[in-house]
Amino acid sequence: MTVSEALPVNAIEVHGLEKTYAGTKKSPPKTALRGVDLVIPRGSMFGLLGPNGAGKSTLINILAGIVNKTGGTAAIWGRDIDQRPRDARAALGVVPQEIVSDVFFTPRESLEVQAGFYGVPASERRSDELLAALGLSDKAHAYVRALSGGMKRRLMVAKALVHNPPVLILDEPTAGVDVELRRQLWDYVRRINAEGVTILLTTHYLEEAQALCDTIAIMNRGEVVACEPTPVLLRRLDTRNVIVTPEGELSGLPTVPGFDVVARPNGAFSISYKKGQSSVEQVLAAVRAAGVTIADITTEDPDLEDVFLALTYGDASRVSPTKD
Repeated sequence: MTVSEALPVNAIEVHGLEKTYAGTKKSPPKTALRGVDLVIPRGSMFGLLGPNGAGKSTLINILAGIVNKTGGTAAIWGRDIDQRPRDARAALGVVPQEIVSDVFFTPRESLEVQAGFYGVPASERRSDELLAALGLSDKAHAYVRALSGGMKRRLMVAKALVHNPPVLILDEPTAGVDVELRRQLWDYVRRINAEGVTILLTTHYLEEAQALCDTIAIMNRGEVVACEPTPVLLRRLDTRNVIVTPEGELSGLPTVPGFDVVARPNGAFSISYKKGQSSVEQVLAAVRAAGVTIADITTEDPDLEDVFLALTYGDASRVSPTKD
């Protein structure tokens, strides 16, 4: 980026993006993206979720310059991927799902080679800094083939950052990583995000996305079916659970007309209700009318997994738009 080039408002902008893979004699053409619109603000921690086959990897591969799009436009850091492909890729670091390692190099050598690919001058390379930040200093001179899977993933994060890109894509970065390594990785990701790096995260660990991301988009069948700030997205599911602990042991689940009753551990049960149609008091009155003496209650709002399942696998009518 030149001194005169202003910082863009959005780190990534995608408009009407389409991708259709050519068919073969045995299979018809496959449409992976169907007019995707996506805007990721500069400095955000953005989650991109969706089931397998939703189009997430195709979208990422188009941004990374690995797959050619069929239609639409895409820009990274204000640089159109067609008009300024080298500049667009230079603004992006990608950590892919698959572990890719230079098994005959040391971690430090891997970073030096990667920096060379991007034309980073020797005086500006940050190999030791990145190794330290990702907890790999003590392995700097060991062969990569001797590293654990979690260490190799952290090395891939370091390799994606050698050219100091303003945008980092993390594609399932914690798959197969143990809890402690996952915590260390997220601590570092939060730190660089606070320093201004825009993060685009895909993950199947929905609790991670809910805890980390300020905005989440959900894709399904090549389309974006939701894209909202995380708290707003969580309010889209118009249901709540009341968990009832009865006084004494019941012989079976009570029948509560008008409500679904589900068993919970330790003799408790839960009742789901739509917040726009019923209230906690109405639920409790129905439970008492069923002959249950209540010892304790708690309420439970839907989490990201509930919203995700409703939008991608379940009854989308359960999910209604909310106002921020």
